[in-house]
Amino acid sequence: MRFDLTDLRLFLHIAEAGSITAGAERACLALASASARVRGMEEQLGVALLLRERHGVRPTPAGLTLLHHARLVSGQMERLRGELGEYAHGLKGHVRLQCNTAALTEFLPDALGRFMADNPHINIDLEEAASVDIVQAVIKGLADVGIVADLADMAGLEQCPFRLDRLVVVVPRDHPLLSMAVGGALPFAAALAFPFIGLAGDSALQRHLGEHAARAGTPLAPRIRLRSFDAICRLVASGAGIAVMPATAARAGKGKTGLRTLRLSDAWAERRLIICMRRYADLPLHARRLVDALRAPF
Repeated sequence: MRFDLTDLRLFLHIAEAGSITAGAERACLALASASARVRGMEEQLGVALLLRERHGVRPTPAGLTLLHHARLVSGQMERLRGELGEYAHGLKGHVRLQCNTAALTEFLPDALGRFMADNPHINIDLEEAASVDIVQAVIKGLADVGIVADLADMAGLEQCPFRLDRLVVVVPRDHPLLSMAVGGALPFAAALAFPFIGLAGDSALQRHLGEHAARAGTPLAPRIRLRSFDAICRLVASGAGIAVMPATAARAGKGKTGLRTLRLSDAWAERRLIICMRRYADLPLHARRLVDALRAPF
């Protein structure tokens, strides 16, 4: 059995894309060449690696085994390149990082700015996603490192603390919710009775709030969606509605608009943000550097 690195990378791309055509494009191979390589691997093994279906392909049980080992080999090659990069100036490392909304908007910009300034040869592919999706991406090898809320099931992954994220309700100075709060806090269900302002796009935080609103029996239907917490704070100050956001974002908005904040009394509103990875020791050197920088106290 003789597979080369091109074969293994091609199979990784095909499995992740669910298509031989798309996998060939990602591997920078002609479709005919990619198809021939897959057939060659199957002939050497004497077993099918892909199930050809009407709308694409997916790995067979044997293909899943090959996929697992292809990821290991790919990771080892990435670590080799990263560690040799210590001696070869100009060689770039690449880290795939996924995080939730709170990490992306409130904590990562400063941390990543410092890290990238100190490590000019490391590039970061940063993507926002919901915590549950991030965990699956890390497990499947689609992300090197994830930052998620601690409510996500991270069984089997190594973890270390990142930051504490508290969600608060932001309201104008004279809003009725202020008189309904007990000890400066109120349940999310009480806030759902008032017009709501949300985040635009496929925000992980917006999906998180929508799920808890549905559980409370009141689907979340924002009057308007904006792209930044700063813009949301200004609109809340105008009386257009209320919003839920991380406490750090609310503190910045209060200074500009004179808003009031109320803690959410729901247990899910106080979340520890966790850095997760398959295994720290198996990460490429540049990915380990990033993890070390993110978990270091500022």
